Amino acid sequence: MSVPEGTVPWLFDLGRWIGRVPYAWQFRIRVHGRDRVPLSGGVVVVANHSSMADGPILFGVLPRRVTFLIKQEMFKGVVGYLLAKIGQIPVKRGEADRTALTSALSVLKAGGVIGIFPEGTRGEGAVASAQNGAAWLAKTSGAVVLPIACRGTYQAKGWRPEVDVLIGEPFPLPEGKGRAALGVATEQVRDRLATLVAELDGQRASEGRR
Repeated sequence: MSVPEGTVPWLFDLGRWIGRVPYAWQFRIRVHGRDRVPLSGGVVVVANHSSMADGPILFGVLPRRVTFLIKQEMFKGVVGYLLAKIGQIPVKRGEADRTALTSALSVLKAGGVIGIFPEGTRGEGAVASAQNGAAWLAKTSGAVVLPIACRGTYQAKGWRPEVDVLIGEPFPLPEGKGRAALGVATEQVRDRLATLVAELDGQRASEGRR
C-alpha cells in the first residue's frame, strides 16, 4: 500500500481537494513544472519551508498523493486524528525517529511519495542547511528525489498574496554506503533545492515580486 497503514483513501483525497480549492483561495497560486512529477514509483519530495501554508499547498497542488513527515506536536486532538487518517506521519524533531523513517520507507518501497522539509524547521526558506532524513530515505529505498521551491508564503500579507511553486527535475542520489556517502547525498539534496529556490527568487524578482 503506497500510503501509511490506517489511512482512509477518500479522506486523503478530500484533504487534497481542500488544499487545492478552498484553502488555495487564500492565495493566488502558480505551479510551474507540474509535468516533472513522476507519475509512478517511489519519490522523495523535498521542499523549502517558510510558512505553515507550504505543506497544505503542496499537498493540494501535486498530482499524486503525498505523505508528509510532520512534527509530532501537530498530532493532538481532532487535528492529529485527521492528519493520521489523511496519510501523514508524525516525526520527532531533532533526532533520528526510527518509527517515522520506517513508516516512510514502507510507503516508498510500495511506490508512494514521501514529502520532507529537509531544513527541519520553518525559516526564510533559503535552504542553508539540510538534515539527513530525505537523503537516507531516497538512498535506502532507491526512490528519486524531487526538489520543489515554494515562495510567497513567508510573512504573507494582503488579500490573496501571490505564491509560486516551482517543481524541479527529479534525480537519483549517488550510490555508496556509510556516513560519508550519506553526507555527500545530503549536500546534493540541499544544493539542488537551494539552487531551485534561488532560480524561483530570480523569476519573481524579474517580475517585480518577492
